[in-house]
Amino acid sequence: MNVYHLVGPAPYSTNCFLAVTEAGSGVLVDPTASVQELEQLLKEKNAKLTHILLTHGHFDHVTHVVELAQRWGCKVYMDVQDAQGSELMPLLPAQITDGYQDGAGIAVDEVEFVTWHTPGHTAGSWVIYSQGLLFTGDTLFAGSVGRTDLGGDPMEQRRTLQKLQNLPLVGDTKVLPGHGVFTTLQQEFETNPFFVKY
Repeated sequence: MNVYHLVGPAPYSTNCFLAVTEAGSGVLVDPTASVQELEQLLKEKNAKLTHILLTHGHFDHVTHVVELAQRWGCKVYMDVQDAQGSELMPLLPAQITDGYQDGAGIAVDEVEFVTWHTPGHTAGSWVIYSQGLLFTGDTLFAGSVGRTDLGGDPMEQRRTLQKLQNLPLVGDTKVLPGHGVFTTLQQEFETNPFFVKY
């Protein structure tokens, strides 16, 4: 599997990731870059978009889901709790193909994407792990965590941070957050003030 990083437009500059399997399946995590940019990358890598995996339902992470799903007929995974049809969370339940199961995997060719429920930033926040990479959306950033004042829950976030420390992942797992720079789990466990606090 090869993973490519794109960034959505300012002011949110949301990170977007395209994973391409050896068989040429494309898996998008939080499709926020332009459709033209995403489809150009798919063409360059000779890949077909088969799955969209969403870390949560905020508008700046689901930007092009509907258009891409219509164009490619791909599966869309997200927690239905975040499908509210609102300005903040625009997707509707009917636009989601399937949800996640805590600790379970989604197989795409030779690659498995394991998902864990991480509520706090939103009720339907999840992290997604594959091959040493942890896509954290707005659950975890380098040196910070997602805010909880937009429909989140600070107590759930506290439990999520404790859960992250107990996941069966090694410390050098690379953290690919929804915004900002990349980091590692060990770096966050040792220096992130939110882990120190909890």
